[in-house]
Amino acid sequence: MKKFLAALLALAMIFAMCACGQTAAPAAEKPAEQPAEAPAEQPAEAPAEAADPEQAYWDELIAAAKADGELVVYGSCEDPYIAAACDAFTAKYGIPTSWQRLTGGEVQAKIQEENGNPSGDVWFGGTSDPQAVCAGQGLLEQFDAHNAVNLIADKYKDADGYWYGIYTGVMGFFYDMEALDEMGLPYPQDWSDLIKPEYNDAVIWFSNPNTASTAKLFLNTTIQMWGQEKAEEYWVAFDKNIDQYTKSGGGPSKNVGPGECNIGIGFLHDAIYQIANNGYDNIGMSVPASGTSAEVGAVSIFKGAKHLNAAKLFIEFCLTPECVENAAKTGSFQFLVLKNAKQPEVIEQFGLTLDACIDYDFADAKAHTTERVERFFEVIGANADDRFKTE
Repeated sequence: MKKFLAALLALAMIFAMCACGQTAAPAAEKPAEQPAEAPAEQPAEAPAEAADPEQAYWDELIAAAKADGELVVYGSCEDPYIAAACDAFTAKYGIPTSWQRLTGGEVQAKIQEENGNPSGDVWFGGTSDPQAVCAGQGLLEQFDAHNAVNLIADKYKDADGYWYGIYTGVMGFFYDMEALDEMGLPYPQDWSDLIKPEYNDAVIWFSNPNTASTAKLFLNTTIQMWGQEKAEEYWVAFDKNIDQYTKSGGGPSKNVGPGECNIGIGFLHDAIYQIANNGYDNIGMSVPASGTSAEVGAVSIFKGAKHLNAAKLFIEFCLTPECVENAAKTGSFQFLVLKNAKQPEVIEQFGLTLDACIDYDFADAKAHTTERVERFFEVIGANADDRFKTE
């Protein structure tokens, strides 16, 4: 039995020694660390949408105009219209705007004297002729107005961007029908009527070519219609029947209704105001049968303007209905030359049209207005007397 136990013990020891001699199985190898994958490439962001150039133009101009701090306007149309346009501009943009009413000739003389150092920034209203003269003398600022796209035709702006039209009005005759009836005189229908001897006893008023842009338009119109020689002959005969030359083009229309003059020459929208707003139903009107001109009331910037950006913004504003529709609200009944503006309804009531107006040559006017004013006073000679008002 002892032998049997000893044999079992010996056998167990042999097995244990064999087990101890075995090499342990290697631990499973950790996989080699792979380099981190580069993050998947993200699609490039779409470029930001390009800024709208038109909106950028307005944003920059408005900011620059506000930085100018103020605006000074010289107006050559009627006071209420100038005031309304300036007030509307200030209300829209918050730019304080002051204004002064001067005739076209007065503004022209003023900026010629100031010669590039103007006391004002903008010229608002009045016929384009003196503005064109000043442009030719280098006294206006060239400006490419974006809102000029609103104009109904290219003729309502200067080809080089020195002035832009905002309205147009027909030159014609207005008269006191009651007074002419009492004198047994026919109502004038054409230019030739005004130089007839039977009108010697009628009181006829016109405006002073030295001060009124309306009269400058008259001089250019007669030359463009008839030529220099015939026009000068007419000026001499015409002058003999004129009792007074008013400082402003609107002067005659304001005096026909009350009876201070019997016949006036000027823009018919001024006569419409006297009839429609002031109740002078004794006033009659006629468009010269052989032809006439229509003014273009314009806006421009003075060269050397101290508030240039505010002036540019004002020009843009003038070329919008928001500005020009103030005309009719204040009694200025011109035809508007913006295609997106509403025409004054009162014009239709009087049947006024532009049909008789010649194709006015603005380049000719720009080149010759100054010399024609001088020539007018030369040909009438000694008659250039105290009838010519400057106040």
